[in-house]
Amino acid sequence: MERGQATAIGFGAVLLWSLLALFTVGSAPVPPLLLNALCFALGGTLGLVWSAARGTLGRIAEVPLGVFAFGTAGLFGYHFFYFSALRLAPPAEAGLIAYLWPLLIVLFSGLLPGERLRAGHVLGALVAFAGAALILTAGTRDPTAAPWAGYGFAALCALTWSGYSVLSRRLGEIPTEAVAVFCLVSAALSGLAHGFVETTAWPVGALGWLSVIALGMGPVGLAFYLWDVGVKRGDIQLLGVTSYAAPLLSTLALILAGFAEPTLTLALAALLIAGGAALAARASRRAPAAIVPKDGGFPP
Repeated sequence: MERGQATAIGFGAVLLWSLLALFTVGSAPVPPLLLNALCFALGGTLGLVWSAARGTLGRIAEVPLGVFAFGTAGLFGYHFFYFSALRLAPPAEAGLIAYLWPLLIVLFSGLLPGERLRAGHVLGALVAFAGAALILTAGTRDPTAAPWAGYGFAALCALTWSGYSVLSRRLGEIPTEAVAVFCLVSAALSGLAHGFVETTAWPVGALGWLSVIALGMGPVGLAFYLWDVGVKRGDIQLLGVTSYAAPLLSTLALILAGFAEPTLTLALAALLIAGGAALAARASRRAPAAIVPKDGGFPP
């Protein structure tokens, strides 16, 4: 596979992730853990079918158990926090905060051995966090009325995925087939936890079920496999930069679907977050390993 083709495949994951918020809103009122279970079961099954069709299921046995635990924690944690955030806070605002993960990947990777933070990293961080602060301070005169729990989950979401992606650099090469196991174990854990802490609520009508299926087949399924191909065989720096388009595309999708109002505050926050992340990415151009983990972080 040529590098340009692999890069294009990886960008397909970014496009799918831009629909994550839209489909999550459409899946209401399914609680976060149950939604995790349903989506990861679909995404994992998709991976097994794909692996079986290629005759590569045996590669899964080559993956150490520690890698399975690590990958499961990253996928499970990120999506639990993400789905919780969008249930408890306005989806566009919560989604923008969650999409601070590309910037945090750049910042955290600058702290790894052999890497260093540049002035552009710091400037990008300040600009992007100004966008997040704009979301947190706008829209309410009473701080106690703000959906702080949802915003908190969104921040944890960004921290979880950025930390997972940077730490992935310390792993050896992981076969893409392993992602199917990450998904299926995450589905099992989510279903078990749901039985203890949540009240079951199934999708409402055709729209709800189609949203869940779309999540499991796309942003919480196919996207992981596309991204894995992209980061291992494509232009890693270019993919790192294009991932900053996700918050803008996600917000636009919510507005077009009528789930968010096209306010000036929201537009400015989106531009600040994406622009700050782009500044940080530009500062990393001379340090290729600092943007996207070489060994296969699988961001949503």
